[in-house]
Amino acid sequence: MVCEISNLGGDPSSDGGRSPLLPDRHPSPSFFVCDVLDAVPKGDLASMEHPIFSLSTKPDTRLRRYEQGDQFVEVTPSVKGLATVHDRDILIYCISQIITALNDGRKVERTLRLKAHDLLTATNRMTNGQAYEGLKAALERLRGTTISTNIKTGGTEALDVFGLIERARVVRETRDGRMQDIEIVLSDWVFNAIEAREVLTLHRDYFRLRKPLERRMYELARKHCGHQPEWSIGIDRLREKCGSTSTLKEFRRLVRSIVDQDEAHGHMPDYAVCLVEREEDVEKVVFTNRQTMVPARVTTAAPPPPLPCDVYDEARQVAPGWDVHRLEQEWRTWCMEKDFTPRHPVQNFLKFCESWTDRRGQA
Repeated sequence: MVCEISNLGGDPSSDGGRSPLLPDRHPSPSFFVCDVLDAVPKGDLASMEHPIFSLSTKPDTRLRRYEQGDQFVEVTPSVKGLATVHDRDILIYCISQIITALNDGRKVERTLRLKAHDLLTATNRMTNGQAYEGLKAALERLRGTTISTNIKTGGTEALDVFGLIERARVVRETRDGRMQDIEIVLSDWVFNAIEAREVLTLHRDYFRLRKPLERRMYELARKHCGHQPEWSIGIDRLREKCGSTSTLKEFRRLVRSIVDQDEAHGHMPDYAVCLVEREEDVEKVVFTNRQTMVPARVTTAAPPPPLPCDVYDEARQVAPGWDVHRLEQEWRTWCMEKDFTPRHPVQNFLKFCESWTDRRGQA
C-alpha cells in the first residue's frame, strides 16, 4: 500500500514547542527556483492544473491519468516508482542554475554538470553516505517517470511524451562510492519552459518543510495566490490537485494537522493556512499572504529611445531569420528588468541581437 507522510509532529500542543520545520543545515543566500507545474509548453494549460510528483513515502507504481475537458495528462512510473515531491528538489536546483546563468547573460544548455555536494547543501539535505544514495535513487525515478499529454496549438491536437530528465550520469565518484560530479540532461519540455522564463521564486524554507503534502500545498498557494491577499480552495478539490491517494476523511486530518501546526508555529512559508466553512457548508482551505515575499523591484531607468529605421537591416544580418521587431521588444523588456538605460542604444541593441542568436541559434 502506498502511504503519504502523516502527522509527524502529532498534536502541536504536545511537541514541546519544537518547530515543524527541519533545521537549516546549510545557511546560504536564497536563489531562483521554478514550479515545475508552471514549467510547461505554452498552451498546455491542463498539465499546470494536475499533480506530477508523488506524495508517497513508498514506491508509487500506479499509472495516473488526469482529465480536464478534452485534455488529459498521464503520468507513468518506472518499476522504481514515480518521482516524488522531494525528488523535485533536483529539478529546482538545476533550474535555479540555468536562470542565474540567463540573468548573467551566459549561454545555457540542457546539459548541466553539477557538484553533488552543492546540490545537497542548497536543498538542505544531509551530506552523508545515505544522502548520496538517496540522490542516486531520485535521479533514477526522475529519469523513469514519463508524462504524456495531448496539446492543442493553433487548433491542432498533438500527443507529447517526455520525461522529467532525459539522462543522468555520475561523472566521478570518491573511493568510498560517494558521487562528486553529476551530469544531468534536462528534457526539452523543462528546458524550453526555462528559456521562456516560466519560473517562480520559492521561499528558501520550502526545503525545510518535512511533509510532502506541506510542500505541495505551498506550491499551489505560490502559483494560485501569488502576491494576492488570499486564495481559497475546497478541500476535495485540494485533495485532487495535490494528487493525494488518501480518503477525504484522512486527507482532511492531514490538512488539519498542518493547519494546527501552522497556527502554533507559523512555519508555512509566505502563506498562513487555515480551514474554514464557507457558503453552503463547503469546507475550504484558505491561504493568506503573510506579505513576506520581496515585492517586484521598482524600475527607475528611462525606457530606451526609439531606434532609427536603418538599425533593423543590421539586426537582420546579426540575427538571421529572427523577427527583429520581436527582438526589439525583448531588448526593451530586458533593459527595464535590469533597470538599465543604454548609453548607446543602437550598439546595445545589436549586441543584444548577437547574444540572442549565440544562445538560441538562427530561427
